[in-house]
Amino acid sequence: MAKKVNYTVAKQLGLSEEEYNKIKEILGREPNFTELSAYSVMWSEHTSYKNSLKWLKKLPKEGAYILAEAGKENAGLVEIDDNWACAFKIESHNHPSAIEPYQGAATGVGGINRDIFTMGARPIAQLNSLRFGDINLNKTKHIINGVVRGIGDYGNAFGVPVVGGEVYFDKAYNDNPLVNAMSVGIVRKDLVIYAIAKGEGNPVYIIGSATGKDGIHGATFASADLTENSSEDIPSVQVGDPFMEKLLLEASMELASTDVVVGMQDMGAAGIICSTSEMSFKGNSGMIINLDKVPLRQKMKPWEILLSESQERMLVVLKKGKEHIAEKIFQKWDIPYAKIGQVINEDMLIFYWEDEVVARIPASSLVVGGGAPVYTRKYRKPLYLRKIQKFDIDRIPIPPDLRDVAYKLLENPNIVSKRWIYEQYDTMVMTNNISANFKTDAAIVNIKELDKAIAITVDGNSRYVYADPYIGTQIAVAEAARNIVCSGGKPVAITNCLNFGNPYNPEVYWQFVKAIEGMKLACEKFGTPVTGGNVSFYNQFTIGDKTVPILPTPVIGMLGIVENKRDIMTIPFKEKGDLIFILGESKNDISSSQYLIDYWQVENSPVPYFDIDKEYQLHKTIRQLIMRHLISSAHDVSEGGLFFALLEAAMGYELGFDITTDAEIRPDAFLFGEAQGRVIVSVPNTKVGRFIDFMNGTDVPFLLLGHVTKGEIRIDDISYGFILDLKEIYENRLQWLMEGKNC
Repeated sequence: MAKKVNYTVAKQLGLSEEEYNKIKEILGREPNFTELSAYSVMWSEHTSYKNSLKWLKKLPKEGAYILAEAGKENAGLVEIDDNWACAFKIESHNHPSAIEPYQGAATGVGGINRDIFTMGARPIAQLNSLRFGDINLNKTKHIINGVVRGIGDYGNAFGVPVVGGEVYFDKAYNDNPLVNAMSVGIVRKDLVIYAIAKGEGNPVYIIGSATGKDGIHGATFASADLTENSSEDIPSVQVGDPFMEKLLLEASMELASTDVVVGMQDMGAAGIICSTSEMSFKGNSGMIINLDKVPLRQKMKPWEILLSESQERMLVVLKKGKEHIAEKIFQKWDIPYAKIGQVINEDMLIFYWEDEVVARIPASSLVVGGGAPVYTRKYRKPLYLRKIQKFDIDRIPIPPDLRDVAYKLLENPNIVSKRWIYEQYDTMVMTNNISANFKTDAAIVNIKELDKAIAITVDGNSRYVYADPYIGTQIAVAEAARNIVCSGGKPVAITNCLNFGNPYNPEVYWQFVKAIEGMKLACEKFGTPVTGGNVSFYNQFTIGDKTVPILPTPVIGMLGIVENKRDIMTIPFKEKGDLIFILGESKNDISSSQYLIDYWQVENSPVPYFDIDKEYQLHKTIRQLIMRHLISSAHDVSEGGLFFALLEAAMGYELGFDITTDAEIRPDAFLFGEAQGRVIVSVPNTKVGRFIDFMNGTDVPFLLLGHVTKGEIRIDDISYGFILDLKEIYENRLQWLMEGKNC
């Protein structure tokens, strides 16, 4: 056994004295450095969820469509029909992207796709949720360029379309951007591969890229604050190879069609130690692993091999006696491979280096649900909420020229088109992205093998959550469901990426706890159980004695099923003369709106109006309107308010609109407020009677706004210009900002 260490070393590796003593108790002796390193990464926040697991367990996990319990497999698994299932998951790659934006984002894309195809599912769609700082800063532009190129280059080479996403800019992310990547795949239910190791004597293979020193202690790096010196941690950032990933994908698909695989898992966070321990724990087994058999790119020590997070690697357990079948597939796809060990019927991982045991650790002691610690942290209501509670809308005057407000908000990067970003991604590869040509609130992806399609979206407004984590997170779930419904789908499940500051900060932890409570309520209401996801703490930046956390940012990735492709509903108005209605209740509410933040520079205000029961009724009504074919378009009201929802609906076919505001509501609130639970629809004149009759039979308020025009935009008999002029600004503003143009 290697030389023993003491608590001083454990502390340097991020372990507490309590954890160090627990390790000694588990082993019945002092750990050596390799063993201590294994515990340090496996018990890090990023891998063990030790500060969040108690609360995550409260989220609903069961549902009619759920095939795999949350956290039990590489990704969530949802039933599509009797024969097919959908695997999907979202994860963060925030700290690596802050230090090395290109590789940080690229390897985030690679890792989340591996989580999908190691289950035997072919990835068919990618989405992302991004947060950047002030776009006028050169540092922010550098990060944006790196992240966007990283996502584009990796995804384009890998050959899976980016079908949707969201991007926000706020100074709270100046030094700690967020890069959350989501992948969705489909698989025949009888070909699903599980992340399990069992069967004494079954061989264990490592396949894919050779192992190097990149990414060592990456899980630990992700579980600490960013500081001025974090750039020195670049070895903790992995380097991606999308071409090897593509070969791994095709080899995995072929493996899934055989009966030779016992289990398979991506070698992501914490590398070999993570895959061996988690797969063994799920199979009530252990492994003997020869680290000297692992293919290397450079000379490495055993503990470095064990912890490396080099990309494009997977651990595969094969059925003994059938290795030759798998090896033939590896050779066909030019995949490097090596047999590095075997399964044993004992809860023990035994790691060898040239016939010497360098680590001996019970597998169960390392993992979530086993011996990994679970903590309950103190939390308290943040003091900043007092400022929010003092907000009074009556102190905000109504601007005399609302046309001026509209054009001012057209400069806001959070409202305008993100075309400059998504045009760098391949959105059409595989030819199944229906939304590429027909804009929908949620991305619609065709399943060529079926009459069905899937609807996918990512949503989360950090400003809402900052104002009220409990309600703000409910809104995130509700908006995701609203986007699915407005596109013709039925919401069925979510995955989440929970981005917060340091959990040891009681005010940050309060935000997290309340967000979980809000998510639980909303998921139960909309029937969308949680299939898994990711918690990313320590998203903050420390300069000297000052620490600045990000805005609390829970991101909801939601999956819906479109039972009939004829029911797909799009955003654009279709014909001049169609009537425009707003469904849902408008309010005298400008709280936390982009209008209030951008135009009035007021950052502290409550969460916008939201009523979850009325929201639920709205969704049911929208689904019925679509199924009865009573509307021509549907689009939810979100960032920027009603004006920008109308503008986005008008731009598709370069039409205009002529509307009248509600005299009972402040015109700035009516046009630019972000009160929730509202959808605009257009109705052909031939269906107006049936539409009104149907709506009168519901409990959902609705109001005739006006009609679709040939191209001019008029509000209360005032011209706001022509659609082509506004469309040019809307679609190009982000590019102008990135290029420093003052247009």
